[in-house]
Formats: sequence, C-alpha cells, structure tokens
Amino acid sequence: MSRLPEPSTEALAHSQRLHDAIADAVRREGGFLAFSRYMEMALYAPGLGYYAAGARKFGSAGDFVTAPEMTPLFGQALATQIAQAMLASAPMVIEVGAGSGRLAADVLLALEKMDSLPDCYAILDLSPDLRARQRETLAAAAPHLLSRVHWLDRLPEHFSGVVVANELLDALPADLVVWGEGEIFERGVGVDTNGRFTWNERPAGGALLDAALAIAEECALGGAYLSEISLAARAWSAEWGRRLERGVLLLIDYGFPRHEFYHPQRRQGTLMCHYRHHAHPDPFFLPGLQDLTVHVDFTAIIAAAHGAGLDLLGYTNQGQFLLNCGLLDRLAEIPPATPDYYRASAAAARLTMPHEMGELFKVIAIGRGVDQTLCGFTRGDQSRRL
Repeated sequence: MSRLPEPSTEALAHSQRLHDAIADAVRREGGFLAFSRYMEMALYAPGLGYYAAGARKFGSAGDFVTAPEMTPLFGQALATQIAQAMLASAPMVIEVGAGSGRLAADVLLALEKMDSLPDCYAILDLSPDLRARQRETLAAAAPHLLSRVHWLDRLPEHFSGVVVANELLDALPADLVVWGEGEIFERGVGVDTNGRFTWNERPAGGALLDAALAIAEECALGGAYLSEISLAARAWSAEWGRRLERGVLLLIDYGFPRHEFYHPQRRQGTLMCHYRHHAHPDPFFLPGLQDLTVHVDFTAIIAAAHGAGLDLLGYTNQGQFLLNCGLLDRLAEIPPATPDYYRASAAAARLTMPHEMGELFKVIAIGRGVDQTLCGFTRGDQSRRL
C-alpha cells in the first residue's frame, strides 16, 4: 500500500481510542468479532466512528467527493424524478444519510423552480456534526426553505412520499465470507499479542450461512472465494415494507446485480477504504479516520424489499437515469462558453460517462401503490438483469 497522508496528533489519538474500544469488543466476544460489527463500530460508534465524529468527510477537504458535491446538476435532475414520485404518492421527502446537505439544498431549490416543493423535507442522520453542517449548508444556499426541513432521529412508523438515499447502502455493515472447497467460513477480526487487529476465521452459521449457501448455488462459487454479504442492507430495504404506505424509494449507489457482484473477477470482494482521496484495501488502517465501503448486491436489495411486499419500479445505471431526468436540459440553461458552463459540463460528463461514474453507479426504485412508469427509467431500464 502506497504511503498515505499523515494524520495530526489529535486525529491519531482519536483513532487510538476507537481502536482500543474495538479491541475491548473483540476480547468480550472471545477473540472473534464479526466484521459487520467491526465495520459498524469503525463507522458509527458514538463520538468515535467515522460518521459519528467531527472530521470533515465530503468534498475536496475531506476523504472523497460525492455526486452532489460535484455539481448542482445532479440534484436538479433527481428533483425531476422526486416531483413525479410525489405526485403519485404524497408531497413528502425523506433523505437518509444527507452528507453535507448539498443534495437537499439543490433538490429543494430545483423543486421550488418547478413549483413542486414538498410540505416537508426530512433528513435522517444520527451524526450531530453532520446535522450541523447540513443546517449550515441549507441556511447558506436556501435560507427561505429551511423551515421546510426537519431532522429525524429514527425512521417514521408510517410514511407516504419519496425516500432518497445517495451512497447509503455501501456504508451499511457487511460480513466477510470465504467460500472454500466444501465449507463456508466467516472472516472476522481478532487481536494479536501486540494489540494489533488480525484476521480470524470460523465456520459460518445462522442467517449468514443461509445467505452464503444460496449465493454459492446461484453463482456457482467454488474454491477460495472471498466476498461480502450485507444482511444490514437487506434488513434496511425490507423494513420499508412495514413502513411505506404509498411512495417510492430512490436508492443510488455503486454495485452490481448478483451474478456480476459474485463474479470470478472479484474473487477478493469489493471492500474498499477511503482516506484523504486515497482508496486502499486495509480496513484496519486508522479506524475512525477512514470510510469503509462495500459494493451493493442490488439483487439482494430488491429480493428483500419484494419479500416485504414492495415492488421493483425501475433499475438502471446512473448515467441513463440522469439523462432520462433531463440533466442535459439543465446543463443547457447555463450560459455557454462561460467558466460555469465548462465546469458543469465536465461534471456532467463524469456523472454520466460509462468509464466514469455513469455505469458503476446504479439507481433502483422500489415502492408501493405507484403504477406509472417513473421518468428516470423510461429508457434503458435494466430490471431484467436483477
């Protein structure tokens, strides 16, 4: 692994506190901590985890750049789909995991221009630091709309409207599984005599084994194959079957249908870490200071949602979705041959081109009580691939 930027002394001390907390959890579990639990603590441990502490995550000063940080065109195009989905359900929006608040601001401003503002734009984010930043972003970009924004501490018991989640599923905890010759193991975390994290393995069991056996049969896995299974992402998707009365979930993330996710070319899985705009594969590096992600098995997502009574309303790549939602029309509204146009054009290309984010990122729409074709999937729908 190439040399990564050095953290400050304060950041190192913060990481060490989380390291010690995780090590204590390993010892309490008898020397084996499920990787999903390690990932959960590394990202969400109160006051210590990557998303629960105060370090800047998004944009050029953080660890990675998300689509909303690149250009308002992303939120403007998404707003077209949100407006149609609200008309088919209710004028309410929940954004889960709203990051810096940039997407919320861009969507609200675009909906205002379309005369399609929701009665309420709710944000579910448990990080006090991110909530504060979201409020600052909205107050600066759309102060007259701030009164429509509310923050939630948990999912509502019942909801009608539109749920938006951009790059949420990839950060939900996942387990690591090794498919061997005739046996399936769970790979977890241990601690050596020097206090360093190590990899341990034990036979897989319970729901994880059931999921691993089904994947092995469906994808013909064999011989030393390592990958991830996110039971948490499945459960999150299924939970909306109990809560969504009428409306649409719009989930945007990087991933594949199952037969591509568990492909021979991905024999080492998709686990990736992000630190100061460097991507690397070591999840034990500076816990609490780096993001941990896994790609999304979109087949598992729709299977869990469908089993909970929800319908698949569309699935396509991000590039096609944004084009269907009028991204180029929004680009054409910017005066040509200006610095703003050149910046927006470059960002639009990155969002839509297949060799950039256009193909790797996917958009899936799941819902209940919505019969019409959603505009984001009018062309290039790939639902059959799931």
